[in-house]
Amino acid sequence: MGAVRTVSVSHDSVKESRLLSKRRGVRVNSRVPVTVAWDAAGHSREVQVHTRVVGPYGCLAVIPQDFPLEMPVEIVNRANDRANSAVIVWKGNERVEGWEYGIELIEPEMDFWGLEL
Repeated sequence: MGAVRTVSVSHDSVKESRLLSKRRGVRVNSRVPVTVAWDAAGHSREVQVHTRVVGPYGCLAVIPQDFPLEMPVEIVNRANDRANSAVIVWKGNERVEGWEYGIELIEPEMDFWGLEL
């Protein structure tokens, strides 16, 4: 029998591995122009941004607004004028242009992005 080796695994890599195993569908880097709309204290608000990553069930976008997790929003794909209800499911790092957000589309059409995914 050989020597026993100890392998060190960082907490971040374990967390990332779990996240990857939960993902549905292919993700691609794609800059799609979108409008993110939400209700704030009874007033409609919106901001125009671009996605960084898209997939059949959502996207990653940097938005200059501080949203809580599970915040309902609407995403409008300005490239094809399609709209879909969505929810903020992940908040990443704050960047100069805003916060990174993972946005999950609710019951999306599979061609919402107009891309073959």
